Amino acid sequence: MPLQFKPGLAAFALATLACAFPCLGQTPQPAPAPEQHIPEQPAAAPTADRQPDPQPPGSISGTVIDESGAEVAGARVTLTCEGPSQTQEAISASDGRFSFADVAPGPFQITITSAGFATQASSGILHPGENYVVVQIGLNVATSVTEVEVGPSRTEVAEEQIRVEEKQRVLGVLPNFYVSYVPNAAPLDPKQKFKLAFKTVVDPFTLFMVGGNAGIEQAQNHFREYGQGAQGYGKRLGANYADAFTGTFIGGAILPSLLKQDPRYFYKGSGSTASRFLYAVANSLICKGDNGRWQANYSNVLGSLASGGISNLYYPPQDRNGAALTFENAAVGIGESAIGNLFQEFLIKKLTPKPPHRTPDNVPDRVPGKAPNQTPPQP
Repeated sequence: MPLQFKPGLAAFALATLACAFPCLGQTPQPAPAPEQHIPEQPAAAPTADRQPDPQPPGSISGTVIDESGAEVAGARVTLTCEGPSQTQEAISASDGRFSFADVAPGPFQITITSAGFATQASSGILHPGENYVVVQIGLNVATSVTEVEVGPSRTEVAEEQIRVEEKQRVLGVLPNFYVSYVPNAAPLDPKQKFKLAFKTVVDPFTLFMVGGNAGIEQAQNHFREYGQGAQGYGKRLGANYADAFTGTFIGGAILPSLLKQDPRYFYKGSGSTASRFLYAVANSLICKGDNGRWQANYSNVLGSLASGGISNLYYPPQDRNGAALTFENAAVGIGESAIGNLFQEFLIKKLTPKPPHRTPDNVPDRVPGKAPNQTPPQP
């Protein structure tokens, strides 16, 4: 069967050839390779989170001077920077210079201390790699500081010492109140001087001695105008007690208070026998004042004169020889005081049970009037 020409089919074939023609001149592409997994690279860190590069350290130096501009050697210089363990110390050289190396940049403070000077401080900021020179630091002389020591007052100390002295009795009986075994004892105030005098004149042994002396005078018929019997004994007893009372109060309380002198004898107890002998005898004429200085013992001398003068008021007229007897009795009183001091220095302490312990650090060892630590006599 012959083929028939169909125009529509021919047109379709021409169109198909026209579309396929461009592709015939192209090189065929190879088949793509299987897809490979490529790991993701981490994103770069933001610039703000990166650690800064380390900054180079610097150094700090300076000179320590005083108010006059002179260099201060041996001053302690302390450098304090920010951050832990950022403290360094140095000592200024003979020319006052100091220096610190390898110091981290940033704020710092320098503190300078030296004996006799007030503490000084200086601050600043050290930049990276900088050689910082501190302006000369002048140290000011430290102001004096007054220290107040809290403790018993001088009056309280003296009161305690009096209590000890009032227990001192020779052979446990004879009062020995006017001697101190503490060479640097606190001075007595007027009230304490009168208290010690009153304690002496009312002591039972004092009354016993006065009564015994009056009995001896009556037995020997001294002061005949007083007579005998109870009346005569009473007059002699009164006269003897008046002597003891006026002598003790005038020489041991009134004049020492007015003249600011200590009426006690201060036991020496050290040094050669000759030095102790001179010390005891001299203490009948000199004494230590309440200010701690040696001076003439006006209390003892004037007390003896005053007591002798007053005695002319109550002794019989024929036994009053006026001023001559008064001065004679005063001289006798001074001599008796010297003898009493010798007994105190060499004998009485041995006869006193449990005498107080003395302070060895301030024991006087020279003749009175030359040693500042010696102490005054008994009236």
